Amino acid sequence: MTPQYTAFSLADALRTARDTRALEIGPGVLELTPNVFRKLFGARPALIVADTNTFAAAGEAVVGAFATRKSEVPRCFVFDEPQLHAEHRHVVKLEELLRHTDAVPVAVGSGTINDLAKLAAHRTGRPYMCVATAASMDGYTAFGASITSEGLKQTFTCPAPAAVIADLDVICAAPPHMRAWGYADLVAKSTAGADWILADALGVEPIEPRAWAIAQGRLRELTADAPGIARADPEAVRKLLEGLLLSGFAMQAAQSSRPASGAEHHFSHLWDMQGHTHRGVPPSHGFKVGIGTLAVTALYEELLKLPLHQLDVEQCCAAWPDAETWAARAREWFTDTRLAEHASRELRAKHVHREALAAQLVKLRAIWPALSDALRAQLLPFETLRLMLEDAGAPSAPEQIGITRVRLRLSYWQALCIRRRFTVLDIAARANVLEYCLDRIFGPDGPWPSVRNNS
Repeated sequence: MTPQYTAFSLADALRTARDTRALEIGPGVLELTPNVFRKLFGARPALIVADTNTFAAAGEAVVGAFATRKSEVPRCFVFDEPQLHAEHRHVVKLEELLRHTDAVPVAVGSGTINDLAKLAAHRTGRPYMCVATAASMDGYTAFGASITSEGLKQTFTCPAPAAVIADLDVICAAPPHMRAWGYADLVAKSTAGADWILADALGVEPIEPRAWAIAQGRLRELTADAPGIARADPEAVRKLLEGLLLSGFAMQAAQSSRPASGAEHHFSHLWDMQGHTHRGVPPSHGFKVGIGTLAVTALYEELLKLPLHQLDVEQCCAAWPDAETWAARAREWFTDTRLAEHASRELRAKHVHREALAAQLVKLRAIWPALSDALRAQLLPFETLRLMLEDAGAPSAPEQIGITRVRLRLSYWQALCIRRRFTVLDIAARANVLEYCLDRIFGPDGPWPSVRNNS
C-alpha cells in the first residue's frame, strides 16, 4: 500500500525542487555565501537576519565573506531577545524593515530565524536564502513557515529559500542538544509516514510518490547512527543534516507539510498552543515531537493488535457523536476559551456523517490485513525508537519535558482536535477504540504504566 520509489539523493531532490535552486553542503562552504547570493540575485543588496547567538556562530563570518569579495557589506538585522520564538510580531517587525529596501534577506540561523525570514520575504514579494547553523530541524528547505499568531501555532503558505548554505564546521560546532532536536524531528518521519499510508489507503489524502520517495526513501539509513549524533561524529551529523534537508525538499515537492508531519506534530503544536514550559522555558520543537512520536507509536502498536478486519461497523456508527457533540467535548477538554473554539472549528471541519463513516470503516475492515502489514513495515518498534532517542541525547519519557502521564493521556484527545489533518488519532476515534488503546498504553503492562502515580 506504499508507492514504489527510488531513494533520492540531495542532488536528485535539488534538481526537481520547486523553489530552491542552489545548495552547498560541506566543511568550509560558508565562504561561498556571497558567490551564491550574487549568482541568484545579482547586484541587489543583502540583509543578514540573525539572532545574537547565530550572528556569533556564522553571521559575522558571512558579513566577512561579503567584504573579502569586495561586495557591498550587507546590513544586519539581529534579534536581541534572549529567548526568540517564531511569533508573528517578529515577522511584522522584519516586514517593516524590508518594505523600505529592495534587499534580499539572508537568514542565518535555524528554525526560528528561517521561518521569520521566510514569511517576511514572501509578504514583501522577494526571495530569500538561508545559512544553516544547526542540524536542529527539517524546515531549511521546506515550503511554509510555522509561526505562532494570536496564540495559535499556524503554518503559513510561503516558498522555500532560493538557496541554502550548510557549513558542516558550523553545524558540528552547534550545541549538542540542537543535534538531538534534529534527530528527534527526523525519526518522527516514521509515524508521519504511517499516517500518510493510512490517509492514502482510506481515500482521504493520496500519497504523492515523489514527495514520499524524498522523505522516506533513505530514512532508515540516515537515522541509523544515533550514538554518532551524541558524540558529534562528522559523518553521522552529515547524514542527519541530509535527512533533514530531504524532509524539507519533500514538503517543498508536495507544497504541504504532510510528508514530514502527522499526529506526532499535533502533540508538539498542542503543547505550543498551551504555552507549555519545563523548568521555566518551552521545550524545543524537536524534543516535543520526539515524545509525540513515542506516543503515536504506542497507539499504533495497540491498534495493530486489534482484529479490525472484524470491526463492528454498525456499533461504531451508533457510538459516533455528531459535530455539535464533538464541539462540546472540545470545550470540556480545553480550559482556554480561544483553544476550545479553535478545536471546535477543526473538529467540525473534519467531521463525517454516519453514512460516510460507515463507508470508511467498511473499507478499513476490508483492507486491514494488507494495511496493517504496510504500517508494521513503516513503523519503528516503540522500544527501538525509545533507545534511538536516548542514544542521540533526546528525551524518551514525557516527564523529561515536563508532561505528566495524566496530561499525556488527555493530550491524545486534545491533539485529535487541533488539526484537521487525518491521522491515526482520527481512525482510532472513528473505530471507537481510542479510549481502549489508552487504557492499554497507560495500564500496568503498557509503556507508561501507573498513571495515577505520575499525576
